[in-house]
Amino acid sequence: MPAIVIPCRLDVADLDRNPIDRATEVKNESVSTAPTQHILPNGIKIIAEQIPVDAVNLSVWVDVGSAVESNEINGMAHFLEHMVFKGSDRLGLGEFERAIESHGGNTNAATSQDYTHFYINVAPKDFAKLAPLQLDIVLKASIPDEEFQRERHVVLEEIRRSDDNPDRRIYRHISELVYENLPYRRAVLGPVDVIENVTSEQMRSFHRQWYAPQNMTIAVVGNLPVSEMIGVIADYFEGQAIADKPTPRTYKPELPFDAIVRREVVDSSLKQARLSMTWRVPGLVELEETYPLSILANILGSGRTSRMVQDLRENRRIVDHISVSNSAMRWQGTFQVFAKLNVEDVAIVEQAIREHILQLHETLVTDEELAKIRVQVSNRFIFGNESPKERAGIYGYYDRIVGSLEPALNYPDLIKSITKEDIQAAVRKYLNPDAYGILIVKP
Repeated sequence: MPAIVIPCRLDVADLDRNPIDRATEVKNESVSTAPTQHILPNGIKIIAEQIPVDAVNLSVWVDVGSAVESNEINGMAHFLEHMVFKGSDRLGLGEFERAIESHGGNTNAATSQDYTHFYINVAPKDFAKLAPLQLDIVLKASIPDEEFQRERHVVLEEIRRSDDNPDRRIYRHISELVYENLPYRRAVLGPVDVIENVTSEQMRSFHRQWYAPQNMTIAVVGNLPVSEMIGVIADYFEGQAIADKPTPRTYKPELPFDAIVRREVVDSSLKQARLSMTWRVPGLVELEETYPLSILANILGSGRTSRMVQDLRENRRIVDHISVSNSAMRWQGTFQVFAKLNVEDVAIVEQAIREHILQLHETLVTDEELAKIRVQVSNRFIFGNESPKERAGIYGYYDRIVGSLEPALNYPDLIKSITKEDIQAAVRKYLNPDAYGILIVKP
């Protein structure tokens, strides 16, 4: 989840960004206690946990992102995220933000290819008053025509700022290279010509289709009794009609590259070249397949003592920066090596990366490398999930996008169960040193 983000008035288009900068994601964290899971009669899932932190986070995870859009409405999920904050049937323009801020709370949202996420952080004493407001604007967004036209200009400016950002341009080149058919090749924000022409009625239809209670998970974590937090949410839905659950979209992952697919572009705004080598690997629908690759990404390119950083940057000095990530979305993942370097060193660095991958085909990683990653995971386990926001984010993400909390609750043990042989088997299966997508961006 949890990086380069697009700054909006109240949101970040969370996954329309450069994947090379997110080696550690929320989905790679874990929690030590099992929260309470409760399903209301209307089918909405509530995950609740009391922790001794004097705040409450309410997170609403909607199973809709840019991946469900057609090309004709690409960008609708993100645009709708903006419009949710414009009010509901009972909340006028600005009333929601004023209510949250007047009580010292804060609110934000994010849109990705696979989900849309809204949250508030409030004091426990204010939760019963403010939580229904959050639910109201999400489920009953009014999408007024006049505000729709005003916000369209905000979103269009956001797209133009994104187009002016070299990192985002590189990310889009990578996406278009790696994904031939999956909707992940498209920008979450959508193109200018689409956003200029979508209508408010199209958005209201999109909202009715996807913002159904059964298509959401509500996670609430903070210093209140679990029964009280669930009760506040249940009271909000009392007596409300049950909407039809939308038919989910499903996609098949794309086959691995069977050759080296090379693309070069020129970006005169850069002072250094960029190199990205990417392999198609499993997504979250094959979650267990991602664990060895996530460990390997850390061994190769996370921190100064990792293999490629030591070799290519510290010792040989043929890159200024190098990182490795295994980034899994729902239907597809990417294993990626990214470098900033001088243009005359591109061929040398590409060959060096291939040699590292080939070595992994032939030789197991070391006990020391594996032990270091396990320590890192344990440290994240201890320090990375202390706030209500972090925990609620993990619960909502895993339940709604992965489909189960179990992997989040057991992540350290799952990582500890991965062997050197598992890592080598994953390398041999997914990382062919003679077949990958490579993007070279020259200044």
